[in-house]
Amino acid sequence: MNIAAMKTKSMVLLAAAIVVVNGFFPAIWILFTSLKTESELLQFPITYIPRDPTLVNYYQAFTEKPLHLFILNSVIVAGASTLITVLVAALAAYALTRLKMPKRNLLMSILLAVSMFPLISLIVPLFQVMREIGLLNNYLSLILPYTVLSLPVCTLVMASFFQDISPDLEAAAMVDGCTRVQALFKIVLPLAAPGVFTAAILAFVNAWDEFLLALTFLSRESMRTLSVGITLYQGEFAFPWPLISAALIVAIVPVCILIAVFQERVVGGLTAGGVKG
Repeated sequence: MNIAAMKTKSMVLLAAAIVVVNGFFPAIWILFTSLKTESELLQFPITYIPRDPTLVNYYQAFTEKPLHLFILNSVIVAGASTLITVLVAALAAYALTRLKMPKRNLLMSILLAVSMFPLISLIVPLFQVMREIGLLNNYLSLILPYTVLSLPVCTLVMASFFQDISPDLEAAAMVDGCTRVQALFKIVLPLAAPGVFTAAILAFVNAWDEFLLALTFLSRESMRTLSVGITLYQGEFAFPWPLISAALIVAIVPVCILIAVFQERVVGGLTAGGVKG
């Protein structure tokens, strides 16, 4: 192996190490903090690994605040917005790739541009709309915006898969009696499963992690989502970091499980979409 190849390999390994440390170190630090007592956390010198690991913080996370309600609210909001997003994005992507639409590339460019709008610029008009139609402190006040915000990216992801599926397959299905919509759901979506899973994961994670809209539109504690509910653990003059860390681990675990279960499909969808798109 020549010197240039060795340098390239070393740089790749270094970059991979940086990515791994950057991705895993904060989560590991939060996990270790959640297993410490308040006194151990404040002692000096710092103990990086808990000396006497305890699960009491997890128990208190569920008893001091209604963490189970926060989780349920997040599941309802993220799950409903993901289902709606995938359904609408599939129809939109199918229309963009199969129907003869004028200036199709322009429409896709507009979709991409819309997805880049900063959320903070939309918060005031969205709040006014939700107030006028009476949806504040209602799950729909989050489900509808989350769906709209995730639609552009999810539509583009699915379109990148749909355009590589031969229209002859749908034509054959329609000859056998399928309508165009039936051909979409029975032929195209199963063949584009990696893209569908990728879009669903992106929509779910975006809704699960979102904070600003959830803080603004839901003021009742019983309706708080997990990302906002965790902030209620802090006091006026104190931050119970072990308790907050335990709640954060509870918030991270569902997403980790979801990614682990569908890892192959998500990675396959992202890589294939990048090549096809």
